[in-house]
Amino acid sequence: MSATILVVDDQRNIRTTLSRSLMLEGYRCDGAETVAETLETFAANTYDLVMLDVQLPDGNGLDVLAELKAAAPDVPVIVMSGHGTIDMALEAIRRGAHDFIEKPLSIDKILITIRHALQFAGQKRELQTLRAKVRAGSELIGRSPAMGELRETIALAAPSKGRVLVTGESGTGKELIARAIHDQSLRADKPFVKLNCAAIPSELIESELFGHEKGAFTGAHQARKGKFELAHSGTLFLDEIGDMRMDVQAKLLRALQEGEIERVGGSRTIRVDVRVVAATNKDLEAAIAEGDFREDLFYRLNVVPIQAPPLRAHKEDLPDLARAFVQRVCEENGMREKGVEPQALELLVKHDWPGNVRELRNACERLVILTPGPTITEPAVRRLLGEGKTMASGLYRAGVPMRDLVAEAERSIILAALAAHGGHVTQTAAALELERSHLYKKMKALGMRE
Repeated sequence: MSATILVVDDQRNIRTTLSRSLMLEGYRCDGAETVAETLETFAANTYDLVMLDVQLPDGNGLDVLAELKAAAPDVPVIVMSGHGTIDMALEAIRRGAHDFIEKPLSIDKILITIRHALQFAGQKRELQTLRAKVRAGSELIGRSPAMGELRETIALAAPSKGRVLVTGESGTGKELIARAIHDQSLRADKPFVKLNCAAIPSELIESELFGHEKGAFTGAHQARKGKFELAHSGTLFLDEIGDMRMDVQAKLLRALQEGEIERVGGSRTIRVDVRVVAATNKDLEAAIAEGDFREDLFYRLNVVPIQAPPLRAHKEDLPDLARAFVQRVCEENGMREKGVEPQALELLVKHDWPGNVRELRNACERLVILTPGPTITEPAVRRLLGEGKTMASGLYRAGVPMRDLVAEAERSIILAALAAHGGHVTQTAAALELERSHLYKKMKALGMRE
């Protein structure tokens, strides 16, 4: 569909010539020559772009610009003037103009400027749509007292600059909490950058955080920004902070204290303005007692503590969660929306979910994919939940010691996870929520080769 452009100029010959040139390029054009006609025409129609002259018979085009941007901030406006100055151009940009063009007009330059303006507006709308989808996908679902209390805490913490430490069991939605804090903060329009400290090899975690200079280590063929620089003026979410190496903890502490970092292999100090939200499923106070986590870093991170409730603490939210997950999976896979039988929901509510919301989400995805009809039924849920019991009962063999049964189960799980991730050990460790070094040790203890 061709774009519609409003051409505003008090000189009829300029309006006519410009409109004809644009129509030859496939654009649709309307014209206006006064402030009053411009505002009336703009209000009565929908335009993709406005070409606006500064000198109009009954007013200043820059004042019209302000009114147009107030009425439709996403419509790009290109300002034109035969008496342009640098100050005028700067004022036009300050008031929201996409660009400023001096007369006499060059059709080639105008066409390029219009094309760029429309592309920019389209990309901006696409970005807004994607952000809306991300926020919809990261919505905290639930009307229980536990979720109500969580929302209240987030609402109080988000507008502040205080660092937040989110604790809770695996699969309770700690990243969703971090995103909610960011989205409700004054940094909502700035970057939200995340780093899973357990998924990055220990020797690369420092580079991931602070970046590195060219030649800093083998394979560093060019300089690279770290997460702190990428998150400048926004929020940095450090997931599984309890798995961070002690020497990196010291450098993180300095970054939090001083507000500055140094890239690996560099000596230049870089100032950063980053709000850190950290998360862990470990008991950091116990880790401090064992010498595995710095006490001073803990107090720096734990300014605002937030506990992510396990699913068993708000099971009344499970029907809403299940329906939302089913709908989301259908949308993601381009499938028609599916319903869930009340009896199927009852079975899901009765089931124990040790993996919390993440496990429920995965179960809903499996149900959607394996259900050919428009409704997820009770038998489908019963089959899904029964598989776990069948598998568990199949692991037991009379006369085999418990340690051998556990070793066989662990070996099978690791092999299946490795196969699912193409033999990639780091990705497998992240999926199993283990440190890579821990996975290596376990594989060696189980007699498995890498």
